[in-house]
Amino acid sequence: QVQVVESGGGLVQPGGSLRLSCAASGSIFSINAMGWYRQAPRKERELVATITSRGSTNYAVSVKGRFRISMDNANHMVYLQMNSLTPEDTAVYFCSAEGSTYYSGTYFADRWWGQGTQVTVSS
Repeated sequence: QVQVVESGGGLVQPGGSLRLSCAASGSIFSINAMGWYRQAPRKERELVATITSRGSTNYAVSVKGRFRISMDNANHMVYLQMNSLTPEDTAVYFCSAEGSTYYSGTYFADRWWGQGTQVTVSS
């Protein structure tokens, strides 16, 4: 079993900053990539940023230059530093981890999701 847990959400004023953290734990053999997605009310879930274990990053156009994703490979953790927040960034932020587990001689590739953490940007 693999668990993914996010933390760091909350209420922040426009122009403020927040740092989200995410930890993947359990029967992990390897993590290839981790990322952040968000879902605002009445909208589809969308990609925010992803990072591979080799450090390659990808950002949504709407957050490029304001958000920064980083990864701690050894501890299977990913962070999202969010600056210059606007009300449009209000959403539930989900962490995703892609990797593999190993059981009885077989590797299983999978993708795991956290429960999400609420980010609200409001004055």
